[in-house]
Amino acid sequence: MANNTQMNENERGIFKLNGISGMLIAVVLLLTILAVLVTSAVLVQQREATNYYSINQDLQGLKANSPENHKHYQLIGNEK
Repeated sequence: MANNTQMNENERGIFKLNGISGMLIAVVLLLTILAVLVTSAVLVQQREATNYYSINQDLQGLKANSPENHKHYQLIGNEK
């Protein structure tokens, strides 16, 4: 029986979480991640809502996927 690759119950490791405790930890972790992402999204939206821009009227100068497109608009709102 050399090279036995099966694990016994006491050899599984410290990170086994079964049942309701594992489920609660997973739910709390997911809710924490959700709260952080929603909070950061709201903060970005509030910051960018006052940082608007205007496009120049020369729309014929705009080309698809051109690196010079940044020259055709200017920021009007307060920059942070």
